[in-house]
Amino acid sequence: MSHEWTRDGYVISTDKKRLDIDVIHGFLTTAYWSTGIPRETVERALKHSLSFGLYRGEQQIGLARLITDYATFAYLSDVFILENFRGHGLGKWLIQVITNHPELQGLRRWLLFTKDAHGLYQQANFTSARYPERLMEKLETNIYTRSNRQE
Repeated sequence: MSHEWTRDGYVISTDKKRLDIDVIHGFLTTAYWSTGIPRETVERALKHSLSFGLYRGEQQIGLARLITDYATFAYLSDVFILENFRGHGLGKWLIQVITNHPELQGLRRWLLFTKDAHGLYQQANFTSARYPERLMEKLETNIYTRSNRQE
């Protein structure tokens, strides 16, 4: 079931049919966290995530993707607003919509990684990890750009 929110001529929608893969892939392939990401990987990630597309009319201008079990955990990823639409509070609104989504209430833990948007997420009550010594990761930093990648 998809949901939709509107404000000042903008729409946030969880309808996967509205997602513009060209816009999303175009942005993500140059983003610091996903440089060179293959289109097929973007498509697979969107298929298996709760995606929040941000639109002005029919034009997709932003996205946030949530990986969740809808019961205990959510990982927020691939959050962006196209450059020409920044500075209007759309990122803040997008994060508010996501964290207030009716199907995501009562989750025990939300997680995200950011290089430079700490202030945005702090407004939605995200903080540094309470127990960073417990957090572990397996990270392949160049998985999308290494020359021996198998398609």
